[in-house]
Parts: sequence; structure tokens; C-alpha cells
Amino acid sequence: MIKIVLDTNILVSALWKKNSKPASIVQKVLEQVFTACYDYRILNEYINVLHRPKFSFASSDIKDLLEGIKNGGLSIIAPESNVVLPDEDDRMFYDVAEYCDATLITGNTQHFPKEPFIVTASDFLDIWENGLINPLLDF
Repeated sequence: MIKIVLDTNILVSALWKKNSKPASIVQKVLEQVFTACYDYRILNEYINVLHRPKFSFASSDIKDLLEGIKNGGLSIIAPESNVVLPDEDDRMFYDVAEYCDATLITGNTQHFPKEPFIVTASDFLDIWENGLINPLLDF
């Protein structure tokens, strides 16, 4: 099982551009190739951001996406880490990824410390497509 945590910007990109790398990752979450780890704070962030009028995403697309994440994902309660982050609003993603031994996929790597488990969508897909992730273990 390959566990991942999706920063909200990955979901925005996936809904915005259906043929993008973030969309490919999200599709694999919906197909249960990857397991999305989340907590209630992350789900609330997804709901609030994806429903912003500036995006104009269809409510049905948002509903289907979030139901797919919840149905095939792993809901947890992670303890708060001591890591220093430039933006405390990103702590939930870091803490869930660290607690679950998951890969945090984000479009804003500069918002997080330089850690091997924090990657862009492009880097994650390169690693996965080149067989550098054991499907039974996380990297």
C-alpha cells in the first residue's frame, strides 16, 4: 500500500486540469492504487478551498472526489510535530504524512522543510513510474 497525503493545491490542480500530473495521482487514489491519508482538518480544508467561487468547480465533481478520498483513504488523528513551518496552516499535512509514514505531495515544497517524503506531483510520478516505490512499502 502506497500511502500519500495530498496538499490541497494538488486537488485544485487536478480539478482544474484533467490531464495534469496531479489529476493522474488523484485518479490513482480513486482507483485505490494509492491510499490517501487525511484527518478532519484536511477534509475541512479540501471542502472550504474547493468550494471557493473563484474556482467554479462543479459541486458534483467535488463531492465525487471527496467521497473517493474518504472511501478509499485512511482517516487518522496525528499528534502535532515540533517541526517549524513557514505557514502553520500547512502543519496538518506534514503531521499526517509523518505519522502515517506517507509521502506528502504538494505544489509548494517551499512551504515545508526539505524532507525526502515531501515531493511535487511530477517527482512522485517519476519515482513511482520508474519502479522506485515498492508497492508493498512506502518510500
